[in-house]
Amino acid sequence: STRSFQCRRSRKRDLKKGVIKASVELKPPPYALDALEPVMSRETFEYHWGKHHRAYVDNLNKQIAGTELDTKTLEEIILLTYNKGDFLPPFNNAAQAWNHEFFWESLKPGGGGQPSGELSRLIDRDFGSFEAFINKFKTAAATQFGCGWAWLVYKANRLDVGNAVNPRPSQDDKKLLVVKSPNAINPLIWDYSPLLTIDVWEHAYYLDYENRRADYISTFVEKLVCWEAVSARLDAAKAKAAEREAREEEARNGESDEQSGSEKNMQLYFD
Repeated sequence: STRSFQCRRSRKRDLKKGVIKASVELKPPPYALDALEPVMSRETFEYHWGKHHRAYVDNLNKQIAGTELDTKTLEEIILLTYNKGDFLPPFNNAAQAWNHEFFWESLKPGGGGQPSGELSRLIDRDFGSFEAFINKFKTAAATQFGCGWAWLVYKANRLDVGNAVNPRPSQDDKKLLVVKSPNAINPLIWDYSPLLTIDVWEHAYYLDYENRRADYISTFVEKLVCWEAVSARLDAAKAKAAEREAREEEARNGESDEQSGSEKNMQLYFD
């Protein structure tokens, strides 16, 4: 469009001047940087959010400036650059920017405890008990070799990402799952809806816990998780899955009506 062309020309002029306007913003955590002390220190936030997360956002904006990606959402950039595992250059920074924003919003001062409502019901249904889920989640986080993430996700009815492979069988549809991912990978590329994550890159915990990853993981689930945020994400994931099923059903009905009409016309013709 004329508007997007003008925006792109403006961006090119900015690049010539050495100025890059951010199309992806660095959002602050939804609490003060010292709000999670003593279990997560302000110093950790100053490095983890203020330096690591900021670097992902800054580098991503440099990579996408003046390209077709600079008007896309973070989620769209991740899916477009995943490229069946042969990542295009912006993928890692885009995924890490998204992962960190999601991680901060998974925490709250005075967190931990247990979920309630539909989330609690599905955890009991899919894992047997809250304790069994916690053990599975902690094991996934502890056994992620090197850098990466552990996740609680909602797997909807089927894969809907054209350039990815669904790593779980169909019998896991409409269930909660615990998965882990290396480096910047996140469950969006499998068409799963992330509900909760823990960052197990060393920079996430080394200032506070040194090499004691297990202590960091235990503290995360006992004192930091914001279950209200996880429950809200589950509601959104189920609503999204229901909307997609409704669209697919409508499309199937439309195809059936068209086929029926074609058959009727053929019968009239041959009669």
